[in-house]
Amino acid sequence: MERRTLGRTGPQTSGLGLGTMGMSDFYGPADRQESIATLHAALDAGITLLDTGDFYGMGHNEMLIGEALQSRARNQLLLSVKFGALRDADKGFLGYDSRPAAVKNFLAYSLQRLRTDYIDIYRPARLDPNVPIEDTIGAIADEIKAGRVRQIGLSEVSAATIRRAHAVHPIADLQIEYSLLSRDIERNGILATCRELGIGITAYGVLSRGLISGHWSKDRSGQKDFRALSPRFQGENLDHNLALVDALRALADARGITVAQIAIAFVLSRGDDIVPLVGARRRDRLQEALGALAVKLSSDDLAKIEAAIPAGAAAGARYPEAQIAHMDSERPFNEVA
Repeated sequence: MERRTLGRTGPQTSGLGLGTMGMSDFYGPADRQESIATLHAALDAGITLLDTGDFYGMGHNEMLIGEALQSRARNQLLLSVKFGALRDADKGFLGYDSRPAAVKNFLAYSLQRLRTDYIDIYRPARLDPNVPIEDTIGAIADEIKAGRVRQIGLSEVSAATIRRAHAVHPIADLQIEYSLLSRDIERNGILATCRELGIGITAYGVLSRGLISGHWSKDRSGQKDFRALSPRFQGENLDHNLALVDALRALADARGITVAQIAIAFVLSRGDDIVPLVGARRRDRLQEALGALAVKLSSDDLAKIEAAIPAGAAAGARYPEAQIAHMDSERPFNEVA
C-alpha cells in the first residue's frame, strides 16, 4: 500500500482512504454484512484511514465502524470524524453547532459509538456561522491536551477560514470535494493556502457520487437518494456530464483500465499531499478503486484527460443551492486570503 502524509504535522496514512457514509446514509439501503466485509477488506488491503461523521445515519455509521474494528489493532488505524451537523427525526438538516460545549458533547458520544478512547482527526463538518472558528478549534485543542483527539482537521472551508484556524492550532488536513468534475480548489486559493501552510487534502467525491465511476447511466436516475437532488444528475446537466464520462471512458479503455480507476488516478496525480477517499460500499467496488494505485499517468495521459474534461467542464453545481449556502468553501473567489 502506498503511503502518504497528511500535511507537515499530520500522521502518515494509506494512499487511499475509505469514506463510509454510504454504508449508513444518503445513497439508499446498504447491506450491513457487506458493509462490514468491505471495511475488513479495506483494512486487509492496507487502508488505514476511515472517514465518518457522527450524523451519518445519526450515529449508525460510527456504531458500524466500532463493531467492525473490534478485531483490529486500534493503533494501526486513523479514524477521521466530522461533527456539528444537526438533524431531526425525519433525517432533515437543522443547521450546524460548533460551540465549544457542543464540541465536547459530540466527541463524547462519538467515542462511545466508535468504542475507542480517542479520535485521530476531528473536524467540524461545516463552518458554523454563529461561532468564531477560533473558538471551535480551541475547544478541539483542549481535547488534544486531554488525549481524546490526536489531530485537527477542517471540512469545506475557505482559504481565509483555513488561515484563522491554523493560527490557533496546526491543522492536519482539509477535507473537501476534489475530482475531475470539481476542481475549484485549484483556482480559489484553497489548495495554494493549504500547501503554503503544510496542510494535507483528503479529497472526497473523487468519483462525483458515482457520476464518473463508469457505472452510472440515465436509467438509474430515478433512484431515491441524494443524487435525486443533485444538480449534476438532472436533465440536460446529466446528458452533458455523461458525455464527459464517455470521453473519459475512451481514454481508460486505451490504457486497459476502468473509468473509476483513471478518475481516481487523476486525483492521486495532483500531489503527494492529497489522499483520495473512495466511498466503496461493496468489496468489488473497493477492489476496483484499489487498482487505481497501480495506475501511473504520464504527462501525455494527463494532457489527454485535461482535453477531455477541462477544469469547469461539469454542468450543474456540486450540491443543491440550499446546501451550497452553508459552505464556506463556496465563498466568492475574490475573498481568498
